[in-house]
Amino acid sequence: MADKEIKEEIVEEIINDTENKNENIETVSQEDEIKKLKGEVEDWKNSYLRKQADFQNFTKRKEKEFDDLKAFASEKVVVKVLDIIDNLERAIAASSETKDFDSLVKGVELTLSQMKSTVASEGVEAIETEKATFDPHLHMAVSVEDSADYANDEIIAEFQKGYKMKGKVIRPSMVKVCKK
Repeated sequence: MADKEIKEEIVEEIINDTENKNENIETVSQEDEIKKLKGEVEDWKNSYLRKQADFQNFTKRKEKEFDDLKAFASEKVVVKVLDIIDNLERAIAASSETKDFDSLVKGVELTLSQMKSTVASEGVEAIETEKATFDPHLHMAVSVEDSADYANDEIIAEFQKGYKMKGKVIRPSMVKVCKK
């Protein structure tokens, strides 16, 4: 029986050693898993911080581009207007030298035509008022008058032209309207 007890003790020791080794393996395995997960979290954190910095840089760049666009949006039109100013100055200088009123009028008419084509090229068009019915979206009534020659709400006279740019009213026409 002593042999049996010794064998049982040896088996018990082997079992305890195996359990201890398994516990150590599990502990080491868990520690490795924790280190791995901590590394992944750190990678995600760094990636997030880089993406956040990239987005902030993108936002700043777009704001600067937008500010530049606003600052120089009218540059193309201003250059065209400067050409028109040059033509007006030439017309005045030429008529001053020759004292020719007809040449001055002709020069101003040509310059006005150039100005109209310039604004038309930018999408600006005049609002029609002749034989038109009053529309508060297009016209501003500055006076009313009862007239037998006109229908109710028909425009009698235009005091100042109105304009639309690409379909949007940028200045309503100032008109006199017939009210009965």
